[in-house]
Amino acid sequence: MAPQTKIWTDVEFDRDGKQIGWLNLPHSVTRSAYGMIAIPIDVIRNGAGPTALFMAGNHGDEYEGQIGLLKLIRTLTPEQVRGRVIIVPAINLPAALAGTRVSPIDEVNLNRAFPGEPAGTATQQIAYYVDSELFPRADVVVDLHSGGSSLDYLPFASVHESPDPEVNRKGLAALKAFGAPLSLMWQTAPDYAYASHACMRHGVPYIGGEYGGCGRVNRQGVALVERGLARLLAHMGITDKASAPPDEPVRLVEFPSRDFFVYAPEPGLFEPATDLGDVVRAGDLCGLVHFVDNPARPPVACHYKADGFVVCKRHFGRVERGDCVAHLARDVAG
Repeated sequence: MAPQTKIWTDVEFDRDGKQIGWLNLPHSVTRSAYGMIAIPIDVIRNGAGPTALFMAGNHGDEYEGQIGLLKLIRTLTPEQVRGRVIIVPAINLPAALAGTRVSPIDEVNLNRAFPGEPAGTATQQIAYYVDSELFPRADVVVDLHSGGSSLDYLPFASVHESPDPEVNRKGLAALKAFGAPLSLMWQTAPDYAYASHACMRHGVPYIGGEYGGCGRVNRQGVALVERGLARLLAHMGITDKASAPPDEPVRLVEFPSRDFFVYAPEPGLFEPATDLGDVVRAGDLCGLVHFVDNPARPPVACHYKADGFVVCKRHFGRVERGDCVAHLARDVAG
């Protein structure tokens, strides 16, 4: 017998109408012996049709998706829908309430915990529920991210490359339908603990994206999320195409290897040499690491290893060796 998830809900996924409820994760602590972590969920269903699963708060300090989904929960009605929309605005609720990347309960990063453990820590149990209960119900998954506290991004939507050509075809069509002016194709080596690869193991296209960063709310990113979700619902036939915003030109970009990432070579204070959107060449200066505890020591430089434009840069000034300080993207050929 397959292991059973401990998370339970009164929401009925196959019932028509609009249900706003909770995914209840048992969490026994000193102040509450039989306590629950109540993760909000909204299910909107109107008859047979495809299912879209929208998630945010995978990392708690990434806010644009959380706000966009809260707005959608308040405005989308069953009468507008053919099929089903499942919305989880803060899937890693403990991290979302704390404003942290990892859960304050177990210090686990949800996006490195898939496929999860039914009897594991709180975060591992959330990952297991998503993998075993939510992903199998979906025809497309949208998991909304941003740079969180430590990174700043040019807002973009993204799709991850799958070994399955049919999943890739559907994913690329969904990405173009989402219609983010900057749309990125992740082609780096897969990490099977990510939500994206867990989703694609179920044969389901996964749309991600980074919609801001710096631990703030990017207004452009929130608007991009709102427009993109509306277009995607229309693309899937869940809502009327007439209700979707007009299409926008889409610039497809990629980063095909780790050479597009730059990491701090030493701990210290990082002085960037480029800004978001700057076009760079391999060998160009990315920045300097300074040593405030040793003023006589010359700064250590780090350089770009590929041609492209800066799509992400570090927000915090202090770095440790191995911190990502920038990464590039380039236009997809053809």
